[in-house]
Amino acid sequence: MSGYALPIQRLIKEFSRFPGIGEKTAARLANHILHTSEEEVHRFAESLLDVKRKIRFCSVCFNLAEGNLCEVCADPARDRSLICVVEEPDSLIALEASGGYRGVYHVLHGALSPLDGIGPEQLRIRELLERLAAHPVEEVIVATNPSVPGETTALLLSKLLKERCVKVTRIALGVPMGGDLKYTDRMTLAKCIEFRRDV
Repeated sequence: MSGYALPIQRLIKEFSRFPGIGEKTAARLANHILHTSEEEVHRFAESLLDVKRKIRFCSVCFNLAEGNLCEVCADPARDRSLICVVEEPDSLIALEASGGYRGVYHVLHGALSPLDGIGPEQLRIRELLERLAAHPVEEVIVATNPSVPGETTALLLSKLLKERCVKVTRIALGVPMGGDLKYTDRMTLAKCIEFRRDV
């Protein structure tokens, strides 16, 4: 960063704090800001402040929301007998984009990872159990990521929910549409065989 004036160095440092942004990308972003009108920069700064001031967690599912409830929980047409549990709001958005799910959600805000200090207490598992106690549901779909933390979280949730006599299902894992078996990793192929279905 040497060679840049101090305010630019500070801006580069701030941009490089973002996930996936290295020093070179941060420098490109800082240079972009330099060549942007003051009005556009002001709009950008206001949008950042708006997110920090206005966005909170939905009081029901812990999705991101501007008010007390997120759009999904506020929608009376959603099937509340079906809860899909996801790790992060990004996963919820991806499932919504598929257009194939009409139930509601519960966002854990992470997955079990003891080495990173993330245990059940750091996730929204207690809130899920309280939610089920208050409003029993027919099925809980566990849609955590197909990773070691995601699978560990899915196993814990399955155990806890089955103790409460709730039907628990796991999202199917397998080869993506248009995929080629010879390029698919071993774990995915093993899951394809394990979760095969009748045709």
